[in-house]
Amino acid sequence: MTVVRRQVSWGQVLLFTGLLIVGIIVITPFVWMIATSFKHEQDALTTVPNLFPVSIKTGHFYFTFDNYKRAFAYGIQTGLLNSLWITALLVPSKLFLDALAAYAFARIPFPGRERLFTILLTTIMVPSVAILIPRVFVTKVLGIYDSPWAIIIPNLISVWDIFLMRQFFLALPKELDESAKLDGAGHFRIFWSIILPNAQPVLAVVAITSFIFHWNDLIWPLVVLNNPANYTLPLSLALLNSLIPQPTLVMAGAVVAVIPVLIVFLVFQRRILQGFSFSGVKL
Repeated sequence: MTVVRRQVSWGQVLLFTGLLIVGIIVITPFVWMIATSFKHEQDALTTVPNLFPVSIKTGHFYFTFDNYKRAFAYGIQTGLLNSLWITALLVPSKLFLDALAAYAFARIPFPGRERLFTILLTTIMVPSVAILIPRVFVTKVLGIYDSPWAIIIPNLISVWDIFLMRQFFLALPKELDESAKLDGAGHFRIFWSIILPNAQPVLAVVAITSFIFHWNDLIWPLVVLNNPANYTLPLSLALLNSLIPQPTLVMAGAVVAVIPVLIVFLVFQRRILQGFSFSGVKL
């Protein structure tokens, strides 16, 4: 039996070493956050930092869930529930509306389509901070200021998501539309029964990235929400940090905030990679 030995070049060794170093740098803050959430307060504020929960009195390794109990006792579950139902309503609605717009720009020829799409793309270059005050004014005019709807309604449309889905829709064969039209299908039937089932990778990308963005968003909820009962999870964490600036307590709340994002990413990470690989970035 012949054993084939694969030679490893120095370039591959350097690349692997570099990736390993970057991976350690990226994952260390998360490990530190989780470990700190299981520590007692005095063990987190030591002169010599210790990554793991070790008692400074006995030197023994331990875990405590008191920080999580205290975080929920101070009302962090309100922000958690608000973030859950807001994202559960916002993300599917945003996905549907953006997909409709992308379908129109990709599959329906109408006068001025390309110019209108170019104008929409230019809005991506406008910093979000520049339109912060006009958006707040609109929420007050609509009567939704200081309510969860002030987070949902202004975020129902995303030009970047429309662009991403349009690029994917353009790559789908036009013969699918033509055969459906011969059977008497209209645009909405084509969109719902043909385009969407064939666009699952890019739909997954948009859904997951939108969920992560809106779940972690702090600036916009901070501007439009004043009532603590309407706070999202990032705002509840900020309030908890201002009321009780204890690192172990804040880290426990941060772990609660990160868990849903990690679950979504780990379950659908293959969909994310497929969507980015299948969606060509061409105008």
